[in-house]
Amino acid sequence: MLKGFKDFLLRGNVVDLAVAVVIGVAFAALVTSFTESFLNPLIALIGGGGVNGGSIEVDDQLFTWGAFLNSVLTFVLTAAVIYLVVVVPMKRLQERRQRGEEAGPAAPTDIELLAEIRDLLAAQRNAPPQADTKTF
Repeated sequence: MLKGFKDFLLRGNVVDLAVAVVIGVAFAALVTSFTESFLNPLIALIGGGGVNGGSIEVDDQLFTWGAFLNSVLTFVLTAAVIYLVVVVPMKRLQERRQRGEEAGPAAPTDIELLAEIRDLLAAQRNAPPQADTKTF
C-alpha cells in the first residue's frame, strides 16, 4: 500500500501540481517583497529617479517600461529558483529510480525457494539431535 502511495506521489502530474501550488503560495510573498523593496527602486534610479522613474511619456500616454522590466526580472528569478530547488532534485531522483529499476541479479523463483526450503528441512531431519544446553 505504501509503495503504491509513493509511486502515486512521484508520478509526473502530481509533482507538477505540487510545484504549481508551491510557486503560487510560498514564493508569491517573497517575490513580491523583493520586487517592491529592491527592483522597483533600482529600476527607478536607472530610469531617472523620482516618481516617474522607469517610465516615458509620449503624447500624454505613460509607458511604464520599468514595470515591464520588473515583471520580466521577477519571472526569471522565480523560474531560476524553481528550476534549482525543484526540477534539478526531481530529475536526480528519477535518474536514481531508473538506475534501480535496471536489470540486476535475478531473484530466485518460487520453485527454487521451495527446493531450498525442502533441502534445509531434509538436512535438519537427518542431523543428529543436539543436547539441550540452556543455562540460567
